[in-house]
Amino acid sequence: MNNQIFIRIGKKIREIRNQQQIKLQELAEESQISKGLLSRIENGRTIPSLPVLLSIVRSLKINLDVFFEGLDLPEQQKYILRRKSEYTPFEKEEGFGFLYHSILTSSIPSVTVEAVILDLQPGSQRDPVITDGYEFKYLLKGEIEYQLGDDVIVMQEGDSLFFNGKIPHVPINRTTIPASLLVIYLLLPTGSTGN
Repeated sequence: MNNQIFIRIGKKIREIRNQQQIKLQELAEESQISKGLLSRIENGRTIPSLPVLLSIVRSLKINLDVFFEGLDLPEQQKYILRRKSEYTPFEKEEGFGFLYHSILTSSIPSVTVEAVILDLQPGSQRDPVITDGYEFKYLLKGEIEYQLGDDVIVMQEGDSLFFNGKIPHVPINRTTIPASLLVIYLLLPTGSTGN
């Protein structure tokens, strides 16, 4: 399993625990693990060992098949587009005023990360490019078309897009107002395939 599945597992444990109105301490004691460890698992801050995971699922009194249903990930996915309306709000550790919005979780081998803001003027032009790595785009303002291989994806403010940079790509602003994107590059070491 990759880290993305473990993060989904942690979220699912928390969801089921909350649905069953079980306190964190109660589930930790029933599972014979520390409250701190259970909190880290639920919040995607650590990966549980198989015995620990099985103990938690047993303590939730849920069949393993039912628990793992829907946690598999598509193997061949060209890109991930998330609409602003699809972002899932959640809380991590107990506290006040901290509301996270899950935009993207993906597990990738060790990479160099670069984050930039791209201002895209109306009528701006460029040929499609490729990147040795992965790219994450978050549209801060405006509306754009993103040409990704043979696909044209319309993005509106708050949408995000994640894809393999080896697919030829270019953003296009066909509107009359500037657009602005947060761009995060996850650059692979030279010689990596990027697949």
